[in-house]
Amino acid sequence: MKLFVMFLIAFALMSITVSAQKPKPKPCEEAQTQADMNICWGNEYKKADAALNKTYQQLAAMLDDEEKAQLKTAETAWLKYRDTNCEFVADQYKGGSIRPMIAAICLADVSNNRTTELKNQIKDRKQ
Repeated sequence: MKLFVMFLIAFALMSITVSAQKPKPKPCEEAQTQADMNICWGNEYKKADAALNKTYQQLAAMLDDEEKAQLKTAETAWLKYRDTNCEFVADQYKGGSIRPMIAAICLADVSNNRTTELKNQIKDRKQ
């Protein structure tokens, strides 16, 4: 019986903790107009790009000259892929006011994914 009561208390405490946590707001959910959404997502992309550049510099600082050249070659190819792919994704809305937002969402998502990849490279090299 004591075990059951302790289980109920633990469950109640976990429920309180979970319900007290506020969900992280989604980017740009406060934007009301398409122009506001385009601007907001453009800013989200700028943040993602800045984080990517910072992580790239951190990784490059860990590398010798040959590895830096390899990283630069890989990053140049990746940038071409990112830009070309996101242009393709956004062009399904060519001529529409939503196109800039779709492009920015794609650019932000792909840049965030690349930042994660580079952070994993940094982590792997520290081991």
